[in-house]
Amino acid sequence: MKRCHLSWILIVLVTAAGLLPQVAFAKVRTPAIFGSGMVLQRDIPVPVWGWADPGEEVTVVFRDQSQSVKTDASGKWKVTLAPVSLGDPCQLTVIGRMNTLAFDDVLVGEVWVCSGQSNMGWNVNGSIDADLEKAAATFPKIRLFAVPLTTADVPQEDVVATWHACSPETIGSFTAVGYFFGRELHEILHVPVGLIQTAWGGTRAEAWASPEIMAKSPNLDPIQESWNELMAKPGNQKAAEEYAPKWAAWQAAWKQARIAGTPAPARPSHPENTKWSRHHPSTLYNAMVAPLVPYSIRGAIWYQGESNAGRAYQYRELMPAVIQSWRDAWGQGDFPFYQVQLANFMAIKPEPTDSAWAELREAQMIASRALPHVDAACIIDAGAAADIHPKDKQVVGKRLSRLALVDIYAVPGIVRQGPAYQSVQFIGNKAIVKFNNYGKPLISYYKEPLRGFAVAGEDKKFVWATAKIIAPDTVELTAADVAKPVSVRYDWADNPQGNLYNEAYLPAYPFRTDDWKGITAENKRAQ
Repeated sequence: MKRCHLSWILIVLVTAAGLLPQVAFAKVRTPAIFGSGMVLQRDIPVPVWGWADPGEEVTVVFRDQSQSVKTDASGKWKVTLAPVSLGDPCQLTVIGRMNTLAFDDVLVGEVWVCSGQSNMGWNVNGSIDADLEKAAATFPKIRLFAVPLTTADVPQEDVVATWHACSPETIGSFTAVGYFFGRELHEILHVPVGLIQTAWGGTRAEAWASPEIMAKSPNLDPIQESWNELMAKPGNQKAAEEYAPKWAAWQAAWKQARIAGTPAPARPSHPENTKWSRHHPSTLYNAMVAPLVPYSIRGAIWYQGESNAGRAYQYRELMPAVIQSWRDAWGQGDFPFYQVQLANFMAIKPEPTDSAWAELREAQMIASRALPHVDAACIIDAGAAADIHPKDKQVVGKRLSRLALVDIYAVPGIVRQGPAYQSVQFIGNKAIVKFNNYGKPLISYYKEPLRGFAVAGEDKKFVWATAKIIAPDTVELTAADVAKPVSVRYDWADNPQGNLYNEAYLPAYPFRTDDWKGITAENKRAQ
């Protein structure tokens, strides 16, 4: 393995110093996120951390950098390497008093966290063209790290996982959305890409938020209050009391296994209606996010919301809380965070109606405006009426990649997204809607008559509108039954059938121009 510009003599000398007779010393170790085959984020500081004996000196060597630090009273240590750039595969070495860790084949490139619920966890094997995708998946400079599904009632320091190079043999069980997103970046930017999968099907956003952010967000208190009531029921109390010692014993055995480098013991199954549930606030943050912090990353992609659709108004504050809690923990500032808007799903309704899923999509866009460098990719045309897991994950990955390639990497010639609502004018019986078309004129899909638009008057009763494109960025709406429209909605349904696109064949985002109270406005409890 190439030593990357640093004289090997330094490593030999420091290692030799640790060969003096010693007794009862612990080996230096790092969390599992550090390992051979990993990708380090380029062009930003790179934290490296771990554990050893209290007061022990630990040295980290990478390329032409060597940094030493003494562990604190609890045995923890951390160094922060100066920003590193692209280059040949290198070795990262961690040198302690009793041992040396040598991580080979370390790349420098772009690192992204891929999180959420089942549609992010959905793997390549379950996606369309899985056979073709796997056969073509020889990308040795795309590296994969999958966090196992586990929960915890307090923040954890490590996980059981390893890095793997992307290949036909390794990609099948990995997140499809994450892979297709990362593959676009890799092929367009020509840089190594590291993808960290941490996703669990059916989970709620609050489970991915830190305990600190949940504690200081009063509007989210009803979530914890409803859990407290649930866990106070005698049956659930008993289940928690019986599970607690099993959990404590497993944690102790798991920690010893990590120190000894032996296989980790199987985690005991947790009772669902307790503080270890995958739905309970912060349990997934504690077990599946905290152990990754503060590994240097470029950003995160997120596909979740189905399990919070019944509390869409609350999601307006909950999702920004999740994002902020991650940013606070990582300490990297406002790193990019791209959501996936919910796809179209459930029965097609013949008339305009209220929709919790439409309100959740709106909440995702509100979350995008609440914090800097947050946005959402529209996949309103990629779903299926009878399947909550649409199989075309390729299109999802591509639409996420467009946001990153334009916003972060400034790649010329790429259209960022489909049309987004800008403004509306009501003139007599007409509604004139302007869009940001992102440089490509508005079109109706395959020249079909425009559909998906509804208008309402002061009575708040929506009817389908006749729509026509009157300028590259403008749509005119009329409806025979609405003499004076005051509101416009587009694709406002569980499974809308709108067909407004731009000439890049990217769909328009759903929207409404009113702020009338929605059907999820009063729903704040998790149970």
